[in-house]
Amino acid sequence: MGLRRSTINKLSDIVGKSHFSSLKEDLLCYGYDATGNLFMPDAVLFPANAEEISKIMVLAGSDGFPVVPRGAGTSMVGASLPVEGGVVLSLVRLNRIIDIDAENFTITVEPGVVTGDLQREVEEKGLFYPPDPSSSDISTIGGNLAQCAGGPRAVKYGVTRDYVLGLEAVLPTGEVIQTGVKTKKGVVGYDLTRLIVGSEGTLAVITKVVLRLLPLPETVKTMTAVFTSMERAAQTVSAIIRSGIVPRTLEFMDRASIKCVEKHAPCGFPENTDAALIIEVDGGEEETEKAVRRIEELLFSFDAARVEIAKTAAEVKAVWKARKAISSSLYYYGPDKINEDIVVPRTKIPDMVARLSRISEETGLMIVSFGHAGDGNIHVNIMLDKANQKHHQTALAAVDEIFDFTLSLGGTLSGEHGVGITKKPYITKEVGAVEIGLMKKIKKVFDPGNILNPGKLF
Repeated sequence: MGLRRSTINKLSDIVGKSHFSSLKEDLLCYGYDATGNLFMPDAVLFPANAEEISKIMVLAGSDGFPVVPRGAGTSMVGASLPVEGGVVLSLVRLNRIIDIDAENFTITVEPGVVTGDLQREVEEKGLFYPPDPSSSDISTIGGNLAQCAGGPRAVKYGVTRDYVLGLEAVLPTGEVIQTGVKTKKGVVGYDLTRLIVGSEGTLAVITKVVLRLLPLPETVKTMTAVFTSMERAAQTVSAIIRSGIVPRTLEFMDRASIKCVEKHAPCGFPENTDAALIIEVDGGEEETEKAVRRIEELLFSFDAARVEIAKTAAEVKAVWKARKAISSSLYYYGPDKINEDIVVPRTKIPDMVARLSRISEETGLMIVSFGHAGDGNIHVNIMLDKANQKHHQTALAAVDEIFDFTLSLGGTLSGEHGVGITKKPYITKEVGAVEIGLMKKIKKVFDPGNILNPGKLF
């Protein structure tokens, strides 16, 4: 349908001509995300503050066009795609670190701040922001909040929602609200902060956030262990947690992901490696060293073929470069991938890994798995050529089987990517009709005109 000329003029007046675009090249850039799917918006806006966003939302309500908030576009589920056209609201200009309160361990920022920049800024002051998605050098705090991002450190420190104390946000009706507190405790009224965090930009546009910080750990030790059996590696994960040690990170890579990494960023994994674990522990120097030695004993008791402890910052960087290179290097196996992020109880990881192997053998599909073994969050990648219709249908049937088995183990269909559009067809597998009905009612209260990021979740 497109935007009316009068609407275009009003939007341009709100943000200024230099912060409005309807050029095709700009629309293309803001019409896709990490899924590779493309939906063309009618315009892209770059507001500077909550006041401008409020005016945009009021205009959207009166003129009836969708508004889609967008951070860096790193969503793996299409959460920031303009599936119904309308306006993409890029929050890139809201990128200030407003205040770091070192005495009360809080930081106040705007949503366009890049996560990695925030982490480096607070670490210079001896503080620590634990959530660490793989896209941290690109993704923004606003996007992290919208998806409730996790990352490798979640096993010990939790996910994004655990660090959000309060928000400033603009409702679809244009009202600006303040939620939450700046204190460690606060139980006055419903927790609107936690409701908005993880809502995938469907309830409000976040314009400011107060985050909780921690003291920077004194010492961090990084270990890698290789196994000739994926099953033994998976069993080791449960054994480490049972031992009473809570690692900072506990990641795993399967044979296929290791092969990709070795091809594109060689790390020296032995030829017969079937699985690898990346483990970090942190804390005081003495307790960290003790934990490392205990974990090393456990690794060898579960038949680890090799255990290495990084001795320098360069060695640590190389380990994480390999881990973060997996996703992009997977295209070695095919031009397309279906990327899922299931979660199962840690004790069920061996069962899940065995089922993935069986599905791969039965279908002939290359299935690559890696991820956050410490909290049971497995990134399952089905490699395929979507142009081959039969191949694509086989892959979709495999996703169904994977999801059904995940739920049978007491798991969930998404640990940190969210629902967006790619998981929308499967949400009823996990969430009941009554619960979905409640969610739709909440959406209606916040967004009676269904103008904010429509077409997502339900």
